[in-house]
Amino acid sequence: MANILVVDDDKKICDLLEAELRRLGHETQSAGTSQQALDLAGADNFDVVYLDVQLPGRSGLEIIPEIRQTPGEPEVIIMTGYGSPDGAELAVKNGAWDYIQKPAPRNQLILALMRALQFREQSRAAKHPALLKRNLIIGESHRINQCLSLVAQAAATEASVLITGETGTGKELFARAIHENSRRNSEPFVVVDCAALPDTLAESVLFGHEKGAFTGAEKPRSGLIRRANKGTLFLDEMGELPIELQKSFLRVLQEHRFHPLGSDREVESDFRVVVATNRNMEDMVQKGEFRQDLYFRLKAFEIHLPALRHRPEDIKPMVIFHTNRLCEHYGIPTRGFSPDFFEALALYDWPGNVRELVNTLEWVLARTVNEPTLFARHLPIEIRAKAARVTVEANREIELETEQEPARPEDIPSFKEYRKQKVEAAETGYLKLLLKQTAGDIQQAMAVSELSKARLYELLKKHGLSAKQSQG
Repeated sequence: MANILVVDDDKKICDLLEAELRRLGHETQSAGTSQQALDLAGADNFDVVYLDVQLPGRSGLEIIPEIRQTPGEPEVIIMTGYGSPDGAELAVKNGAWDYIQKPAPRNQLILALMRALQFREQSRAAKHPALLKRNLIIGESHRINQCLSLVAQAAATEASVLITGETGTGKELFARAIHENSRRNSEPFVVVDCAALPDTLAESVLFGHEKGAFTGAEKPRSGLIRRANKGTLFLDEMGELPIELQKSFLRVLQEHRFHPLGSDREVESDFRVVVATNRNMEDMVQKGEFRQDLYFRLKAFEIHLPALRHRPEDIKPMVIFHTNRLCEHYGIPTRGFSPDFFEALALYDWPGNVRELVNTLEWVLARTVNEPTLFARHLPIEIRAKAARVTVEANREIELETEQEPARPEDIPSFKEYRKQKVEAAETGYLKLLLKQTAGDIQQAMAVSELSKARLYELLKKHGLSAKQSQG
């Protein structure tokens, strides 16, 4: 039995489809607008959503990614009486399971449901994120659990993996988790920091060399690619790999054979590659800074790690875990926490992400050797200042709203108008913050907001904003 949401502004269609689904033993709910659909999906765990395209408010095609991000992560079956090739392509790109034109035969609607449920059950059985060796990956938020599910899937394959995310989000931890949960876990995990590869010695470091291959090569050296034989080769900051080396590495990745510098013999290395970057690789490809063929080869499997500010619910368990770990490492007593300590941490935006949080905890512990309880006062001043600013701004907004309350009942706007005003104000505030934090980078803004490019530009135009304004 599945939990299914039917979204259509035609109540007759909702009633007919719900009756058929209940007859098959499923639980159902229905919605007539895009906002109702998002509200219901956000409050319940749906397995499948039948979604109309033409809806009051926003298009069904537009809200597919948001529906897919709700707690149940439901499969979406699009139903439309206005089918088009472009619409079908957009639906699939946005994550829809199927695209069905109305009026559709009963068996077509039910067959799509059966296949979606079978796929869903099979995918769940294959993930088992709870059984993963997580190492130092802490958190149970929806976003981090999605990433762990992808780790489980990646670990079960030999495909190349591209891990993206801001600096400090834990890309190497996730790469190690893929390795430790794969069949190669008893073999080497070799780390290559592409940003630290010296220009003159990069080939030697990767491929190795024979004695006398170049000035200073006094003895033969096995390269990092060879050392990763049977194991995993992790290329950190892959976007920094020199362009002249990218062609050579592509060949190695394809054939798993190469010549060390100064050698006529070919060496083999059976390695699995995982790469990470905080740069926008698609932009680099378009600018000619990264080879397109290598990029496509590396992104067979992609995992995007969320910034810490996008999973604030993970801050408290991370603080407790890392504080206990650090206390044990330094041989000092464990600490207690005042509520205001966590409150201040939650109000900070953590531009350095998890790495900055851990460094902050080390800083605090080094300065509170004999204090059993940690208070907000113990935190670095920039974190406390940010918390104070956010708190005052929030209070000021409440005061302004209170001051602007209508004096007479007849001055109160209709609920529809009031909601419209608040939604528009919230959208404007969000977009300004989004542009500020991403420095007007549209690709990053799309990734953070999970909006399509068309929808993002539509909202910017609606509120009189532009990406260029954030850079001025």
